[in-house]
Amino acid sequence: MSAEASSNVTLIGMPGSGKSTIGVVLAKRINRQFIDTDLVIQTTHQRTLQEIMDAEGFAEFCKLEEEAVLSVDVAHHVVATGGSVVYGPEGMEHLKQLGKVVFLKTGLKTLEERLSNMATRGIALRPGQTLEDLFHERNRLYTEYADITISCDGLNVEQICEQIEAALA
Repeated sequence: MSAEASSNVTLIGMPGSGKSTIGVVLAKRINRQFIDTDLVIQTTHQRTLQEIMDAEGFAEFCKLEEEAVLSVDVAHHVVATGGSVVYGPEGMEHLKQLGKVVFLKTGLKTLEERLSNMATRGIALRPGQTLEDLFHERNRLYTEYADITISCDGLNVEQICEQIEAALA
């Protein structure tokens, strides 16, 4: 299926994997609109992700994220999701029905280098959970839901977009 013939392209992966950045560039390259479900959550609730996490906690945040994902009813978009989207099976099934799901697979070392702002970034961590714990827990889920997996380590945004386009073709 070519990128033009398919409907949405949804990007999943760890915080820091580049979903939002790659999503904007990919949307331009394949002539799609762009939507970021983290921004849907923030604008709906008029708070940052971190403020929601701090006030509501992990479980409630995941519930709000799944509600936001289920509210996405678009075609011909690139959709960037929050890293914890894979905890909502109903939301993930909804995204899969809307098009292809692409896992931006990024190594733990790369993520550790990129995520210097973990305390303020709005990352859905359970109390006491480390980035490494989260990485191992989520990578299994990302792999399970992905139609396409792109190994991103060592690649720049343009190279990742080229690989996504080739996989969609």
